[in-house]
Amino acid sequence: MDFLKNYNHEKNIRFSSFKFALIEAQKRNLKNFVETGVARGKVKFFFFTKINWKDGMSTMIFSDYVKFMNGYLTSCDIEKKNIENAKKLINKKNKDFVKFIVDDSLNFLKNYDKEIDFLYLDSLDGHFKQASDHQLKEITIAYKYLHKNSLVLLDDKGSKTNLSIDYMKKNNLRIINETNEQVLLSF
Repeated sequence: MDFLKNYNHEKNIRFSSFKFALIEAQKRNLKNFVETGVARGKVKFFFFTKINWKDGMSTMIFSDYVKFMNGYLTSCDIEKKNIENAKKLINKKNKDFVKFIVDDSLNFLKNYDKEIDFLYLDSLDGHFKQASDHQLKEITIAYKYLHKNSLVLLDDKGSKTNLSIDYMKKNNLRIINETNEQVLLSF
């Protein structure tokens, strides 16, 4: 997984947790990734999208992983502009491995109908009051699509993960990696 070195940047505070999660995903041969909330990047000069390392670059790194594994990434975001920016940020060689959906994550997950190998929940930023409730609703809906080898990665640890973690622990998931920013869980 040589592509990981492209994301090892001093400002990418999520790199270590992404690296751990993807190495674990590869060990489990996980190929079907679902992401709520896309990497947005930064818009410069009204039209130029630039990498925002503090954003973690999830869509980029996941698209590289699924291409490497011959898998598939479905990325959902409620904002069309965020989807447009994420499309610009991913490697053009990865486009056949990614499907972008503009929708509310709860509606998207309700209508999703495939088993999920790797679920990344980052659709509502942690500074919003309702972020914890929203993430809990997401995992409650998505839980039925998980299987015994699935991984769930939660972003914005502490600001929106507490309700979700409690729910998942009650439903037989356990924490297998934890950083200041993210929590990775598995059965």
